[in-house]
Amino acid sequence: MDELRKYAAELLAKGEVAAVIGYQQVSEKRTKPIIAKTAEDCSKLVFNEYCLNNLAVYLTKARVKELRRVNGSVLKLAITAKPCDVHGIIALIQESQLKREDVTIISFNCAGVVKDFGLDFSGDTMASKCVHCETHKPIYSDVIFGEEKATPQVSDDVLAKIEAIEKMSAAERFEYFKAEFDKCIKCYACRAACPLCYCQRCITDKTIPRWVESSAHSRGNFSWNVVRAFHLSGRCIGCGECERACPMDIPLSLLNRKMVIEAKEAYSYVSGRSLETPTLVGSFDVKDSDELFM
Repeated sequence: MDELRKYAAELLAKGEVAAVIGYQQVSEKRTKPIIAKTAEDCSKLVFNEYCLNNLAVYLTKARVKELRRVNGSVLKLAITAKPCDVHGIIALIQESQLKREDVTIISFNCAGVVKDFGLDFSGDTMASKCVHCETHKPIYSDVIFGEEKATPQVSDDVLAKIEAIEKMSAAERFEYFKAEFDKCIKCYACRAACPLCYCQRCITDKTIPRWVESSAHSRGNFSWNVVRAFHLSGRCIGCGECERACPMDIPLSLLNRKMVIEAKEAYSYVSGRSLETPTLVGSFDVKDSDELFM
């Protein structure tokens, strides 16, 4: 912890970054994001199994980007990011929302995080994304802290649920998701928590034409959740923040992860894994299968 705080404070003292986006402890089993702009702020930085938020979401916020403008100069931002959250940073770079040279990535060897605040860390309380995570060490970073630790081995309940839903008939699947989406209250917490939902004006906020009904009823709820899943096709990094943020406990990861599986199987593509690889929708390969369009 001391190494993290010292490194962050030095970045600020040397004028190499305008701010450090990180986590601070607010109770024994809860953290919250902090934008550190002073050495005192840096003394609050932590990293542990309660660092749940994907902080990459802040990198495209207008008021955070404005922090980079200091005395007429444009500086970097530094960000503390779990290895899985680094995927979000890479995806933003892939989609030209950010340049690699604009961000200093402070990452960690990670053995997983809890699925929600207030829980003791164990295999039973571990976030579902950690169960199938293949990136316990960041694929891109400027500095790495922490010792390598083994992640508890538990069954992949989300994958099992996806497989069970695939065995349903089309009508049964429709009714299953309709029942889940009927719980939606259109708070858009999923959108706010997602690092890839960076549009300054979302399609749902447009009234002329009205693409997605804004009120919380069956038609509007179904449209919103399905359209969002399609917008994330080939883009979702699997951080699970949308589902964690949902106050109605809608299993959003089922659709999102299914789309990730499809993109990987059909096109050997996983979002946010390589700075050298173009986005799935931004590239064309003559070897790509036409099966989805037949």
